Amino acid sequence: MRSWQAATTIGLVLSALGLAVPAGAGEPADRVEAEVLRVVPEAVVLVGPDSVQQLAVEGTSDGKDRTRSARFVVGDESVAVVDESGMIEARGDGRTTVTVEVDGQAVEVPVEVRRIADPPPIHFANQIVPIFTKLGCNGGGCHGKSGGQNGFRLSLLGFEPELDYETLVKEGRGRRLFPAAPEQSLLLTKATAEVPHGGGKKLEPGSHEYRLIRRWIAEGMPVGDADAPTVARIEVHPPSRVLEQGTDQQLVVTAVYTDGTTEDVTRWAQYESNVSEVAAVETGGRVRTGELPGMAAVMARYQGKVSVFRATVPRGGAAPDLTGFEPNNFVDELAMAQWRELGLAPSDLCSDEEFIRRASLDITGTLPSTAEVEAFLADDRSDKRARLVDALLDRPEYAETFAIKWADILRNKRAGNARYQRSTYRFYDWIRRQLDQNTPFDEFTRQILAANGSPETTPATVWYRDLKQPDQFVDDSAQVFLGMRLQCAKCHHHPFETWSQDDYYGFAAFFGRIGRKQSLAAQQAGRDELVIFTKRSGRVPNPKTGQPMEPRALGEPEPAAVSPLEDPREALVDWLAAPENRFFAPAVVNRYWAHFFGRGLVEPIDDLRETNPPTNPALMQALSDDFIASGYDLKHLIRTLCTSRLYSLSSLPNETNRDDTQGFSRFYPKRMSAEVLLDAISSVTGVPNRFEGLPVGFRAISLPDEAVTSDFLDTFGRPRRETACECERVADASLSQSLMLLNSVEIQSRLSDDSGRAAALANDPRPIEEKVDELFRLAFGRLPSDSERATAVFHVESRPDRVKEAFEDILWALVNAKEFQFID
Repeated sequence: MRSWQAATTIGLVLSALGLAVPAGAGEPADRVEAEVLRVVPEAVVLVGPDSVQQLAVEGTSDGKDRTRSARFVVGDESVAVVDESGMIEARGDGRTTVTVEVDGQAVEVPVEVRRIADPPPIHFANQIVPIFTKLGCNGGGCHGKSGGQNGFRLSLLGFEPELDYETLVKEGRGRRLFPAAPEQSLLLTKATAEVPHGGGKKLEPGSHEYRLIRRWIAEGMPVGDADAPTVARIEVHPPSRVLEQGTDQQLVVTAVYTDGTTEDVTRWAQYESNVSEVAAVETGGRVRTGELPGMAAVMARYQGKVSVFRATVPRGGAAPDLTGFEPNNFVDELAMAQWRELGLAPSDLCSDEEFIRRASLDITGTLPSTAEVEAFLADDRSDKRARLVDALLDRPEYAETFAIKWADILRNKRAGNARYQRSTYRFYDWIRRQLDQNTPFDEFTRQILAANGSPETTPATVWYRDLKQPDQFVDDSAQVFLGMRLQCAKCHHHPFETWSQDDYYGFAAFFGRIGRKQSLAAQQAGRDELVIFTKRSGRVPNPKTGQPMEPRALGEPEPAAVSPLEDPREALVDWLAAPENRFFAPAVVNRYWAHFFGRGLVEPIDDLRETNPPTNPALMQALSDDFIASGYDLKHLIRTLCTSRLYSLSSLPNETNRDDTQGFSRFYPKRMSAEVLLDAISSVTGVPNRFEGLPVGFRAISLPDEAVTSDFLDTFGRPRRETACECERVADASLSQSLMLLNSVEIQSRLSDDSGRAAALANDPRPIEEKVDELFRLAFGRLPSDSERATAVFHVESRPDRVKEAFEDILWALVNAKEFQFID
């Protein structure tokens, strides 16, 4: 049952420990006052025989958890008992104390127990269903999956307790429950494995959970008061901690009800860590850090409510020396603050050769030419890296590179249908032009989400070609523009978020009045095009209730005010682009951060939620605020990221950041995308691309859609644009990719082409050393080392009758090198 508990904490210091110690007694005479202990909560009230309370013991000076090293002693075991973990259970009415002892210090926690003989009635939804959730009975892999398991179905994670009650109490003539002999109920005999159970043993006879279910059955399976308060939110104590490696932290989870009362639900909550290598969590809320430094978020979930504990685990050792790192902007300052917390020192700056190659590939998808590299190296201005970023943003290749990114997740595809070719190309060109003109991102979004017309007049309407139902619009628009995966809430309450089906279908209602018809002019011209328009009416029902939903933005208490003459989608974009919207700007920031830094502040990059927070929340907030203040200027965002000192760090680790995968204290190398890699190979081999139906030399980063035939692009992960997820573009290495580079006709024909670079170098009268230097400069952005140069020169000189083949071999080695295939 719920316990009405105080919200503050108590500390007690034994004053004797603060006295000076006589000389020779083994303690210094100026010993400081001993640490204060703090116990959470300070006082406990347990109501009914099923009430429990978890204690957490901490030091006040450092916040370190002392729960596992504490000794708990209850004054009167007829009133309450306490186990070694600090979990108190009610036994009988009365008052007692639990004494908490740590290293000679003691704190007394008063405990009061009420209504053991006359307990409040059990509430099915508030007390029984959470047991099923905790034990995994209503999970997606068991009775909570669609259709249930072996004829027994529960609602997923207990989100529909009314359905669960009907299933347990009334379905099958009540054969699962036997009030006359509760322990013989099939529900208990299956759970304790007294009779065969495919899910194995879930309950121990006599356990707290067993006793509660047994009492509920014995009392006649009450459903509970329909007007009983429900859980409004849950709170986790502590909300965050800096923890040493290999240490513990006991969490205390409290449910706050709609009437203001509270209940300890530590025992019933479910827990999950997003980085278990940094901080894992046990079923009772005990967090255990590992040997890997970093940040982890531990989700606590109870009755559809979630809260998060954030663990920061420094590497230990001496504080990092950051004196040599001079910040360029707020990105650096906020990164430095986290490095101090984690004990990380940044890597050195990358070389100028590394920077121009990195920035050129990231911003324009293009290898810098040897002339561009040499000019950059010769520039002695202190701001030349910032100038380079500005120059790259002004090049047309910038818009082409990022047009691919947006065309991928906006699903601009022909899918083999020739009738779609014209409109697909027009949508791609529209995206490219918006990026080239630096259209503010809120306006870019509005022109897509609120598009009306045909592809001829409004190319953004092509987005509506693949998406036909309101739920499809919800899934794609949320993932693309909010960085959220709402698909779960389509069928049930989102298991990791606060979103319900009402939230989902309220969002879907913004798309309920979309009308579509065939374009007569396009049909006559042999094209298949839709005209999108806004209908005067159209409702989206919640399939669970059948009730039509009014358009309502996520997290908003009231529906949007939209008249029949207004387009609901305009109201949606107004909400999206409002500065106070906490989803829109972070989604773009995280997507672009991942592009430039190799991983997002949130991973996966389109799964932003409370239970998956940024690794650096202050940095995410500052970047989002700056992006909003800039007027949603994408070039400004890129400039902020790429002119930070952070972006200029080397990928070579030092002794403090070798294991850093979250703090960005070094640059994280990333593979080139399929299109960028193919263009890079074309550049290095000197052989232009050839795509069917397109001019010779057409660049892969300029391809308007996914249907242009290329085995190379498909092998290296070009997406089919079936989803709105960037994860569809495969970045992982594979055997087929290695074989493609090592021995495919695609590569070999480029190497041996008589008009290619190998042939040109074979006929070039310059010294071999110069030609080798040129190849390395073009492929890697740097000159070869002495040993690399000597090896290459020897290879050519030893084949005087096969000089072209020798240069082919060198080119083959270069394009197969990781240094070539990665942006570093």
